[in-house]
Amino acid sequence: MQRILAGYVTAMCLLLMAPIVIVVILAFSGAGYLQFPPTALSLRWFARFLGDDQWRAALWYSLVIGAIACTIATTIGFFAAYALVRRPIAAKKLLLSLLLLPVIVPTVITAIAMYFLSARLGLVGNVLWIGCCHAVVALPVVLLILLATLQGVDVNLERAALSLGSSRLRLFLRVVVPLAAPGIISAALFAFLASFDELIISLFLTGIRAQTLPVRIWNSLHMQIEPTIAAVSAVLIGITGLVLLLDASLRRWRAARTGAGT
Repeated sequence: MQRILAGYVTAMCLLLMAPIVIVVILAFSGAGYLQFPPTALSLRWFARFLGDDQWRAALWYSLVIGAIACTIATTIGFFAAYALVRRPIAAKKLLLSLLLLPVIVPTVITAIAMYFLSARLGLVGNVLWIGCCHAVVALPVVLLILLATLQGVDVNLERAALSLGSSRLRLFLRVVVPLAAPGIISAALFAFLASFDELIISLFLTGIRAQTLPVRIWNSLHMQIEPTIAAVSAVLIGITGLVLLLDASLRRWRAARTGAGT
C-alpha cells in the first residue's frame, strides 16, 4: 500500500512539474517559433530579453514593487502578529479574520476595488502605490508565518528583559527581533514572491507606465507568441525557485541552530 501511495505521489509531482520543465526547455530553443521538443538549442532568446529595454524595465519594476510590498507587509505583519500573540485583545478572532480577508476574497474583486480607488486618487501606474496594494495580498501570508514564529518565542525572556530595566524599543531590537529573525526573513521572502508573481492586481493598476514582468508576459501573449516569452518565464521561474531555495536553507539553518541549542 505504501508503495502504491508513493508511486501515486511521485506521478502527481511529475505531472505538476511537466509544464514548468517544458517552458524551461522551450526557453533554450534555437527556432524562431515555439516548438517542442526544440530542434536546436540556443541562448538567443535570453539575449533578446536582456537586450530589450521594455523587458528590462518590466523586470526592474517587478523587483522594486516586490521590495516595497515585502517591506510594508513584513513590517505591518510583524507588529500585528506580535499584538495578536502577546496582547489580550477582546475581538482577536474577528481582527485576525479581517487581516486574512485578502486570502478569502477573490483577487479579481480586490483588484477592481483597488482600481476604482486608484483611479479616483490618480495613482494608476504609481510604483509606490502598486507596492502598497501588493502588500495587502501579501500581508496574510506574512501574518500566518509570524504568528507561528512568535508563538515559539519564550515570553519569559521578554519578561526578564523588562525586569532588568530594558525599554520596549530595546526589548524589540535586542530580544524579540533576533529570536524571530528566521521567521521574519522567511515571511519577507514569501511576501516578495506574492508580489513578484502577482498578475491580476498588476493588470488593473500598472497601466502603461509601470508594467511588471507578469503583465508584460500577459500582454506579449496577446500580441505575438515567440520564444522570448518562454525565456522570460524561465527567468521568472528561476527567481521564484531561488527564493524558495533560500527559504528552505533558512529553515534548515534554524532547525540546526535550535537542535544545537537544546
